[in-house]
Amino acid sequence: MSYEKVYQARKLMIGTKQAVRALEEGTADELVIAEDADPKLTEAAVEAAGRHGIPVLRVDSMKKLGKASGIKVGTSAVAIIR
Repeated sequence: MSYEKVYQARKLMIGTKQAVRALEEGTADELVIAEDADPKLTEAAVEAAGRHGIPVLRVDSMKKLGKASGIKVGTSAVAIIR
């Protein structure tokens, strides 16, 4: 389900730093985090989502999340933009 949301999204911010930026700017609707990512990498994004009341979806694979995002490498976090 979450991979489908990412695949169908019109605009994404890919990567933890970009996702945090979108969350802080208030442009993100949802945050998708890969469970196999190092928690140290995703911690800032999850905390920012919590501060701003943005739902956090979790998926099992960085590789699959990257593919759903349209990139050839894995990614630990993706923000779905309004």
